[in-house]
Amino acid sequence: MERQRYRVSCASTAEKGLRLARELKPDLVVLDIMLPGMDGLELLRVLRRESRVPVILLSARRGETDRILGLRLGADDYVTKPFSPGELQARIEGHLRRAAAAPGDDDEAGPLVVGKIAADFGRHEVLVKGRRVGLSPKEFELLKALVKANGRVLSRGRLREIVWGHGADVQIDTRTVDQHVARLRRKLGAACGGLETIRNYGYRMRR
Repeated sequence: MERQRYRVSCASTAEKGLRLARELKPDLVVLDIMLPGMDGLELLRVLRRESRVPVILLSARRGETDRILGLRLGADDYVTKPFSPGELQARIEGHLRRAAAAPGDDDEAGPLVVGKIAADFGRHEVLVKGRRVGLSPKEFELLKALVKANGRVLSRGRLREIVWGHGADVQIDTRTVDQHVARLRRKLGAACGGLETIRNYGYRMRR
């Protein structure tokens, strides 16, 4: 996955994985059921109490019982070992696409306020100090992705996938993302100070 320009973090135990999930707020979790200490299913229970992040379960167990239990606990997918890296990558990318395309429950919940920016995604309206700012559709979707990331860093490839619908394996000039970020900064002015560039990787909107 790192060769496809995804940022990957690994943990050898459920406890370490939970700490990473809370700290990094990942876009997707791949979780092995067989872990030392707390097992993967128990970790899944904890994750589901705290997050709706997509979770793919991995297991060498081929029985139906574990698969049904994992799905009932909230897993989005279940892959049995052995599996090919290509299959797992395809499943990961599919879940990321669906998560990016799914409308957020908070789209209709009124404006989200980040610093001096009030973004109402349900009404497609952005205000800076009470003044309406006109954004292009792509600029609006870019701002939406950054705000909804809740302070997480999004790579240029991930932003490209969310806003333009292109997978990370498609060779499209990442300067397109940079150019739209630059235009977004110009339009939002000083209120965009929370939009941070992560050198050689991507962007985040500090909350």
